[in-house]
Amino acid sequence: MARVQTKYVCQSCGYQASGPLGRCPNCQAWNSFEEETPALSSKGKAIGGAYGGVTGGKLTGLISVGRREEPRLASGMPELDRVLGGGLVAGGVTLIGGEPGIGKSTLLLQVAHQLSLSGRTVLYVAGEESLEQIRLRADRLGVTSDIQLTRDTRAEHIAALMQEHKPALCIVDSIQTVQIEGDGASGGVAQVREATSLLTRAAKESGTATVLVGHVTKEGTVAGPKVMEHIVDTTVFLESVGQYRLLRSVKNRFGQAGELGVFEMRAEGLIAVDNPSAAFLAERPVGVPGSVVAATLDGHRPMLLEVQALAAKTPYPNPRRVVVGLDPRRVDVVLAVLERRLDLNLGGLDIYVNLAGGLKVLDPGLDLAIAIAVYSAVVGKALPGDVAVFGEVGLAGEVRAVTGQQRRAEEARRTGYDRLVVPPGLEGERKGGGVRSVEDALGVVWQTAGAQRGV
Repeated sequence: MARVQTKYVCQSCGYQASGPLGRCPNCQAWNSFEEETPALSSKGKAIGGAYGGVTGGKLTGLISVGRREEPRLASGMPELDRVLGGGLVAGGVTLIGGEPGIGKSTLLLQVAHQLSLSGRTVLYVAGEESLEQIRLRADRLGVTSDIQLTRDTRAEHIAALMQEHKPALCIVDSIQTVQIEGDGASGGVAQVREATSLLTRAAKESGTATVLVGHVTKEGTVAGPKVMEHIVDTTVFLESVGQYRLLRSVKNRFGQAGELGVFEMRAEGLIAVDNPSAAFLAERPVGVPGSVVAATLDGHRPMLLEVQALAAKTPYPNPRRVVVGLDPRRVDVVLAVLERRLDLNLGGLDIYVNLAGGLKVLDPGLDLAIAIAVYSAVVGKALPGDVAVFGEVGLAGEVRAVTGQQRRAEEARRTGYDRLVVPPGLEGERKGGGVRSVEDALGVVWQTAGAQRGV
């Protein structure tokens, strides 16, 4: 009899090892390894041997394959539909992750309500809450539709309900609570993998749009990403920024990944923010040195954000550089360019740079805004109120083009910022556009022939 090879799998991240380990080398979790044995064939041999006497199947040429558009199901929330690429796909499986209490269940209960109002059947699998708790949340959100609820978390039973009732939408909250016969304890990697695969097959066969809620680890990723994210069709994450919630698409087989949706958390639930730029700039002080409006691109969505800078004399031998919400290494590069190319003396100053609003954006297109904000804070000159900035700064002090320039410019003009300080080559440039260096940008901002050099 062939020897069965066993393996040990980390129940936190899915890392595999030939023997048990005290600490996972991938996610650093302690005592997380469990033994798994490969499935056996009817002859007692482990599956995965050399061909096993199986013959090949039929081949199909790509040209002979027909084209089929996957039917979309509007969720009743246009902001969510945009992130998903047009709505939920019949038979598609979506994984939504996020920190506890961020609003995943609230968002999905609102979607279930909207679909139920349109006459469609919605199945809600409550794995973490009692039916009474869901009713309390529904009363708070004003949900009055008749959503079908179940506390049965056996994967086989959920699949049978999908086949029998063929609901338009099935919500599983959460996938870590779903159990399948065998394969270890509930919530383990093997359980999550097999349950996700079974529900995915059931969704494809019944044509039910399925949404799985996934827990996140301390690193902020969905638990067991190696065994879940490649199985589902779409993966989205819900993030918290103050009172706002950002829904970000990181994988989408039926649409474009990288889309971003902005919601505001209120007592009545998650409300879509139609104009995120105006929302993030609502508290921006006018006429204060060190404040610059920057046009950025988060995924595929253009937004206007405020870059703030503050310069103060340092009491320490080594001045401090504090960066919040931006890439500290890019900020260091911009500061070096200002000192070297513009003779701006920053050696005795503490420099603080902040992206207002609590966002964290690693966009190189914010370099020029950082440079102008720091210069404005050091010399004490405020920018005019109608100026928006974007562009990458090179080591020679040149301003380079960035991705999505046209969309950034259109968003700035739509929000009321008519003077654009941007790299050359933008279509339809208005006055103030097309600067080739940081020094030119400073001169354009304050309408001078050249920037002031040194302080």
